[in-house]
Amino acid sequence: MGYRVDRERMNDILEALSGSYRIYGPTLDARKKRVQYREIRRIEQVVYDRQSDFSPKAVYYPISQVMFFFREDGVEDSELADDRDILIFARACDINAIRRQDSLFLKNGGAEDLFYRRLREKVKFVLMECQESFEHCFCVSVGSNTTGDYALAVRFQEENLLVQVKDETFASFFEAEDREDYTVSFVQENKKKVRIPEIDRSNLKQISELEYWKQFDERCIACGGCNTVCGTCTCFDTVDVIYREGSHEGERRRVWSGCMLEDFTRTAGGAVSRKTHGANMRFKVFHKFYDYKDRFGGEHMCVGCGRCDIRCPREISFFDTVCGLYDVLAEKNGQS
Repeated sequence: MGYRVDRERMNDILEALSGSYRIYGPTLDARKKRVQYREIRRIEQVVYDRQSDFSPKAVYYPISQVMFFFREDGVEDSELADDRDILIFARACDINAIRRQDSLFLKNGGAEDLFYRRLREKVKFVLMECQESFEHCFCVSVGSNTTGDYALAVRFQEENLLVQVKDETFASFFEAEDREDYTVSFVQENKKKVRIPEIDRSNLKQISELEYWKQFDERCIACGGCNTVCGTCTCFDTVDVIYREGSHEGERRRVWSGCMLEDFTRTAGGAVSRKTHGANMRFKVFHKFYDYKDRFGGEHMCVGCGRCDIRCPREISFFDTVCGLYDVLAEKNGQS
């Protein structure tokens, strides 16, 4: 069902929804420089005419998350502070990114991750229509430009919004609005088209040993910024926080980490399995364009949002890295 909704009326609807939902959208930070996801109350807060600098994953996979509390006499499970469900304004690529996270947290190794699941099951999406591709996107190449996983869809216009109500749970909030036919349109072409290298078990060792990866030993500074903005990165560390010196009371948290950090593979004994930044880049490319697909089938892990290219302080393009590997392999195959 489609509706034309005045912006002030949309604010009334958001207010009504806030009784049952925590509502998040891409908003400008306090310095008005970066767009990241925060809780919203008014539609004017939603930045829709530029790509967000961060994905919405922190909403359902917090940067720091208490897993449990420990006391002298035992362990106490953590609980969610808010019983409301979660409604997120998101683009198709980010909705597809959560599906990748679902695979890793809910289908990996035959067990579900409790801490992820209890937030994930609360999430519904308001699809933000992309009326054109942004500069760094290559979502079409990896098939993440379309999705049917949304409760509502919106097209922002100058004075109004066109809203499609897909989930009947929300129908009553729009029944007083003017009806208008609205079918979501999806981006069909990007300015960039990624060349995806063919990686399989037969050539994995050969690709691992390429000189190609050494260029990143000096270029990359292992800041992990690319992992932070990526909608599909899921790695974390666990940290025990003791409340006071000598105390036996505290909490265990899991905190975001990333494969591009220098000490990511350091073990308790001090050994490091990937010793160079180039080796970390190789791992990231393999994970996004080989390992995930090999393990779960059907699709690559990367959703082509291009945020990592924007975020990198050394202007290392993941898009160019993947395409460059394709070219190196094509040249080698042509010579063989």
